[in-house]
Amino acid sequence: MRERGMRSILMVCLVFGLLVGQSTAFFQSCYKGCFVLCIITPRNSALSCSVKCLKKCTSPFGNLQDTQYFCKLGCSTSMCTSLSSKQDPGEGKVESCVDSCSKTCATKN
Repeated sequence: MRERGMRSILMVCLVFGLLVGQSTAFFQSCYKGCFVLCIITPRNSALSCSVKCLKKCTSPFGNLQDTQYFCKLGCSTSMCTSLSSKQDPGEGKVESCVDSCSKTCATKN
């Protein structure tokens, strides 16, 4: 019985670890793909593309009624948009910045 409990705990930890890794990969690939497609469109600026892609990739199922999502989106928009340029989406730096916003918003709510 005790061995079965340990196996269950290990399985939960393994699945959780995989999900965390996928969420990191998801944000970077989502943001980079979105930004590159947006920035090649004439008249789009790095700022407007950053805002659009942060909104899309921060939480694909985000709801503006959810205060946590709204805080994260607002913080990300004000703090992270300057990290992207036409030459470099900077998806790694943007992701770190967005993660920092997540921590900030979690402590405020």
